[in-house]
Amino acid sequence: MASLQASFLLPSSRKTITQASIHVPKLPNLRISVPRLPKTSTASLKLIEELCLNQPLNIIPPTQSPLTSHLHAILDIVADRVEMHNNICQQRDNWNSLFLNSINMITLAASVMAATAPAVGALGAPLLGLKLSSALLFSAATGMLVMVNKIQPSQLAEEQRNAARLFKQLQTQIQTLITVGAPTQRDVDSAMEKVLALDKAYPLPLLGVMLEKFPKKLEPASWWPNSSHSDESKTQNENAHFDGNQRQGSNGWSDQLEAEMREVVEVMKTKDAKDYVRLGNLVLKVNKTLAISGPLLTGIAALGSAFVGDWSSGGMVVAAAAGSLAAAVNALEHGGQIGMVFEMYRNSAGFFGVMEESIRGTLEETDWEKRENGQVFERKVALKLGRSLSQLRQLAAKSAAARQEGISIDEFASKLF
Repeated sequence: MASLQASFLLPSSRKTITQASIHVPKLPNLRISVPRLPKTSTASLKLIEELCLNQPLNIIPPTQSPLTSHLHAILDIVADRVEMHNNICQQRDNWNSLFLNSINMITLAASVMAATAPAVGALGAPLLGLKLSSALLFSAATGMLVMVNKIQPSQLAEEQRNAARLFKQLQTQIQTLITVGAPTQRDVDSAMEKVLALDKAYPLPLLGVMLEKFPKKLEPASWWPNSSHSDESKTQNENAHFDGNQRQGSNGWSDQLEAEMREVVEVMKTKDAKDYVRLGNLVLKVNKTLAISGPLLTGIAALGSAFVGDWSSGGMVVAAAAGSLAAAVNALEHGGQIGMVFEMYRNSAGFFGVMEESIRGTLEETDWEKRENGQVFERKVALKLGRSLSQLRQLAAKSAAARQEGISIDEFASKLF
């Protein structure tokens, strides 16, 4: 026990001593245990040291199957293709804008020269300079229009835009295969074939392998590998419809779902794809007319400018009128991007082609267990067509009813385009 004593002296002669005691309780014996840090190994110390010094780490990646390595190699190529097509798309889109503005400026400048030449001649100034300049500008515009109408920059840009989109889809599919794991040799071969098919469908160079911009008729775009399905099996799928004898469902499939998919294919083939081919051929005719009219008008204007004289000469009127019409035609063709519209219809028709091929290929597999899950497949088809599941089933039922009555369905399969 601890004691404290305090003494106080009073001013008087008498001394009084006061004692006080304070008792402090004893603290209990507390035992605090501090956990011991584990001993750090030499390898861990080296790892920490490399991190602190920002040095590259020699980390051994986990082992993976050779097929996964092949998919990684294909994935790198696909990512590079996406970047290449995006860059070329921007370049060719710039071509369209630059050529459109340049040709119209040249054509309008030459038209102004031809129109003002009689006024200059009335002042006594020589007309040779204006006539020669106007003729040269019209000739240059004619040559440029022939080249631009041949390559159709807006259509070239749309081709590369579609190629980049499709390569991105392929990139996502390969990434999914790698994430899920256990790829097969068939998956690797299929990815390789899809890359080569896209390269063939949307070539990068202009010379030699450029797609024909003015074919005799529109052919739907084809960017998927050639199918090995026989014509006989395709005919069987077309003629097979739901007869009421439904097998027991398995893996999400049933006879009713198969009949529904066949009806959807029939609607896409007879309505959507056919309509886009019709519209594409109409746009093709318009584009051909404009592509011929532009250079023809500038050529006429070049000849008319050579005969520009006084106000009574018809050369001035021909040159000015033809040049103005040529600028308007060029603005309509390339400013309106008629080539891009044609390519859009061509790819839309191809979209329904690949949908038809996908559904037919799935239905040709007789073993339901080897197919993709039926409910998942139905949902994917519905979303690609911009429909809900109930709307897709209503479309199939309406198509079946129209087929039994021998009439054509008045509805399109897709609600997106």
